Amino acid sequence: MGKKKSKSAAPSDPSLNGHETEKDDYRAVLHALQIELVKLQKHFIRCDDKILVLIEGRDAAGKDGVIKRIVRHLSPRETRVVALGKPSDREHGSWYFQRYVPHLPAEQEFVLFNRSWYNRAGVERVMGFCSDQEYEEFMQTAPEFEHMLVRSGIKLFKYYLDISRAEQKRRLKDRREDPLKQWKISPIDAKAIDKWSSYSRARNEMFARTQNPVAPWTVVRADDKRLARINLIKDLLMRLHYDEKDEAALLIDPDIIFPYSDAHVQNGAIAP
Repeated sequence: MGKKKSKSAAPSDPSLNGHETEKDDYRAVLHALQIELVKLQKHFIRCDDKILVLIEGRDAAGKDGVIKRIVRHLSPRETRVVALGKPSDREHGSWYFQRYVPHLPAEQEFVLFNRSWYNRAGVERVMGFCSDQEYEEFMQTAPEFEHMLVRSGIKLFKYYLDISRAEQKRRLKDRREDPLKQWKISPIDAKAIDKWSSYSRARNEMFARTQNPVAPWTVVRADDKRLARINLIKDLLMRLHYDEKDEAALLIDPDIIFPYSDAHVQNGAIAP
């Protein structure tokens, strides 16, 4: 009789082990950063800080995912996520920034905008939802508005999640096929790929005209969702003061996250 083949409990493909190890490493790092976020929250509640984070990016760039990881273990009383829908008729007839003002943080609050007033510089510009005059008015006044916020004591951070065209196409396809992601689908998704170049031009103009020392842009290369999440959280924590900060755990990857400059558009660090 031939010998029976022994059954191994471990998978024979070493890449599977590596994948699981990578997932475990990610979870461990994320858990450590979420502990740092809890430390931060204790500090800003005690010190009456007002923190505002804008998360921008193309469709399917990973905005929902990074926000979910940031707020997961924070107190919902002092933490708010703002994701505004289509403007009402009344909002269309109001000062553009007016609909955002009620959602700004008060003392002891941490507010994250999943898209923000920069809709006017992106989707509204590309899809023709605003006039040229409205667009120009926004581009001139956005830095002034943000200066007002910072002078009022708000700590403002602006992040842009940047993905490649191929990655956006893959994620939008996954969104259509995954029943758990159906809620993310919008009519604009279908035009995101076709208008890729238009969105790139609008993004670049937004950066060039709204980048300023008081409220600078930070770019996150987000084709790898896990690396994007980890590095964005590290960067945010490193830029804020709080007690018992573990700075050794907050070292970023400068190839993943970096302050915006025109050179990054020219050298391809920002997706063309």
